[in-house]
Amino acid sequence: MRPGFYNRHMLIEGVFAAVTTPFYPDERIYFRKLEANIARYSRSLLAGLVVLGSTGEAPALDDAETAEVLRVAAEAAAPEKVLIAGVGRESVKSTLAAAETAARHAYDAVLVRTPTYYAGQMSTTAVLTYYRSVADRSPLPVLLYNIPSCVPYSIPIAVIAELAQHPNVIGIKDSSGDVERLRSIIAATSSAPRRTVTVTPVFEAVTSRMLGAKASGAHESATFVSAENLAGGVALATAPPVTPLKTRSREVGFQVLTGSTAAVLQALEMGASGAILGFAACAPQACQEIYFAWKDHDLKLAGEKQQRTLRASMRVGAELGVSGVKYACDFNGYYGGRPRLPLLPLSAQQKLEVEALLADIRN
Repeated sequence: MRPGFYNRHMLIEGVFAAVTTPFYPDERIYFRKLEANIARYSRSLLAGLVVLGSTGEAPALDDAETAEVLRVAAEAAAPEKVLIAGVGRESVKSTLAAAETAARHAYDAVLVRTPTYYAGQMSTTAVLTYYRSVADRSPLPVLLYNIPSCVPYSIPIAVIAELAQHPNVIGIKDSSGDVERLRSIIAATSSAPRRTVTVTPVFEAVTSRMLGAKASGAHESATFVSAENLAGGVALATAPPVTPLKTRSREVGFQVLTGSTAAVLQALEMGASGAILGFAACAPQACQEIYFAWKDHDLKLAGEKQQRTLRASMRVGAELGVSGVKYACDFNGYYGGRPRLPLLPLSAQQKLEVEALLADIRN
């Protein structure tokens, strides 16, 4: 992957799967299965993928493993899929190092959680300083990550509103599950600066890898022989014609995404730009159908699609967590496998429960 082709601003719109990290039984990373999963997600209608978020067990990986997972996932993903890397660490320095790794592999944005170990000292000033310091030097645009189930506090809405003014902070994933909080975030950030993003003619995101592929294609070795030269008896190799990447511009504000499958429709109706969902790792089509029905202005169908996923997403994703999502991946044709210890695999009874919940949510 050629570094250097990335957008300073990025369209983060639609449904994104927070993908899992596969492991062998001895807990080594199973890179072949990661490649296979990413390739299959790439054939779906998902807008993009989040690699090494909470569902990806990011805190359980060391720096070398993190770098290799980011590389393998980027190389396996289709160029048109937006790639977001989870890079949150306990220090600004470590977070920036992970962001630079993501940039080298042409990711489109980074997802940054707040530090957790010194939670008692994460004052408003400390949180602002952390995110501003990361955003000031990150080579990729920053998405804030609020996940109070893993971090012992929520980012204050006033802090989010202030960070939304930063030129390199483009949005937030809020996994609180609190619909009224989401409404307040959208209202508080409505005055954030509008940003011009590059999109396709049908207003879908143009990714860093799309830009890099076109630039690479323009410099590939000469292999093309024109019909004119062949007819004249001269077989001169020339560079193949490169189809120009057609783009247009679009203005977007601060982009708010929900991390709760149960709140996707409500979030979209409030003005959210999309959702980043762990449940989409095992049921991408079911999650995407909610978004498509909403885009088609069929609120009745969108509500039915939302209701269809409600029990399964709450039990599998919110309650059983990474272990539940991984087993659901196994059940639905992706490779899940076991989580890394100390996370425990599901019991036999829990597996039967997941299978029953997903009986009509197949891919």
